[in-house]
Amino acid sequence: MSSSAATPTIDARRHRRSLVAGTVGNFVEWYEFGAYGFFATVIAANFFSSTSTSDAESLIKTYASFALAFFFRPIGAAVFGRIGDRIGRRPTLILVLLLMTFSTTLIGLLPTYATVGAAAPWLLTLVRALQGLSAGGEFGGAVAIMTEFAPRTKRGLYGAWQSLTVALGLLAGAGLAAILATVLSTEALHDWGWRVPFLLALPLGLVALFLRLRLDETPNFARVQQGGERVPADRGEVAKAIALGIGRLMGWSAAGYTFLVVMPSYLQATLNATFQQALVATVLANLGFAVSIMPAGWISDRVGRRPVMVTGAALVVVLAFPLMNLLQDKESSTALKGVAVFVAGLVVGLMAGPGPAMLAEMFPTRARYTGLGLAYSLSNAVFSGCAGLIITELIKRTKNVDIPAWYVVITCAVSVVALLTLRGDDHRRELRD
Repeated sequence: MSSSAATPTIDARRHRRSLVAGTVGNFVEWYEFGAYGFFATVIAANFFSSTSTSDAESLIKTYASFALAFFFRPIGAAVFGRIGDRIGRRPTLILVLLLMTFSTTLIGLLPTYATVGAAAPWLLTLVRALQGLSAGGEFGGAVAIMTEFAPRTKRGLYGAWQSLTVALGLLAGAGLAAILATVLSTEALHDWGWRVPFLLALPLGLVALFLRLRLDETPNFARVQQGGERVPADRGEVAKAIALGIGRLMGWSAAGYTFLVVMPSYLQATLNATFQQALVATVLANLGFAVSIMPAGWISDRVGRRPVMVTGAALVVVLAFPLMNLLQDKESSTALKGVAVFVAGLVVGLMAGPGPAMLAEMFPTRARYTGLGLAYSLSNAVFSGCAGLIITELIKRTKNVDIPAWYVVITCAVSVVALLTLRGDDHRRELRD
C-alpha cells in the first residue's frame, strides 16, 4: 500500500520539477528580450548614434539588431533541436541556458559608441546573435519537457506555463525599466542604468541552472530511447507541420510583440509619450496578457485548442483599429487608454495559452524538440523580430500612425485560416512517439 501511494507523489514531484525547470529558463530569456525592447531608445543612443545619425535612424538600427537575433533563432532551434531529439531534453536545455546567461550578461559589460566608436554596434550585434542561438533552442526543449511530463488532460494547462513565463519575463523587464527610469536621472539611466537589467541575468541564470540540474529526462523520450533502433521521423511530414505551425503562430507572434514589446517605442516616437508613460502602458498590456494565459490553456483542455485560439486571433482583427485609435485620441482619458492596452494583452493571451500544447501535438517525440522549436522560432523571426523594424520604418515612410494595427490585423487574419485546420480532438489524443 505504501508503495502504490508513493507513486503519485513521485510523479507529482517530477511534474512540478518539469514545470519549474522548463519555465525558469524561458523567464530569463524573455526578461532579457523585454529589457532590450523597453530600453530600445536608450540602446539606440548608446550604440548606434553618431553626429551624422538621426534618432529615428538609430532606433531603426537598434531594431535591425533586434531582428537579427530573431533570425538566429531558427538556426539555434535546428542545432539544439537535433541534439535534444538525439541525446535528450535535459542536457540540451542546460547547455542552452548557459549560453543565454553568458550572452545576456555580456550585453551589460559592452563598451558603447562613445568608447569604441563604430565597433560598438558590431559587438552588440554579435552578442545578440549568440542570444538568438540560445533562445532558438530554449522554446522547443521547454515545451517538450512540460507537455511530455503533463497528464494527457492537462497539456494545455502545462504548456500555458511556458507562455505565462513570457508574460512574467516581460513584466519583470518592464517593471525594472520603470523603476530605473523613476529613481535615476535621465543622464544616469543613459550612462549606466540601462546595464543593470542585463547584469542581473547572471544570478537569475545561476538559479535556473541549479533547477535544471535536478531535472529528470521525459518519459516520452526515455521510452523512444528504450525502444531499440531509432526510426527517424518522416522529413516531409515534419516540414509540412512546421509550415502549418508558422501559419497558426504568426498572429500570436506579430500581435504579441507589437502590443507587448514594440509599444513603448511606438508611443514615444509616434505619439510623443514620455518614457515612463510608455512603460506603464506596456506593464498594463503585459498584465492583461498574463491574466488570460492560464485560463485559456485550461479551457483548451476541455473544449479544444481551435476554438480558443481562433477566438483570440479573430478578436485582434476586430479590435486592433479601435484600440489603436483610442490610444491616438488626445481627448481619451488615461484610464481609458489603460483599459485599451490591457485588453490588447488579454486577447493575445488567448492565443498564447493553448499555443505550446497545440504545437507539441503536431509532432512526434523523435522530432518534437526540433519541429516545434523551428515552427516557433521561424514565426518569431519573421513576425516578432521584424515587428519593430517594419512598424518603425513604415511609419517613417508613410507617416501613417495606424501601421501597427494593419500589421496585427493582416497576420491574425492569416492565422485564423490556419487555425481552422486544427482537428477538434487533438487535445484528447496521446502524444505520438
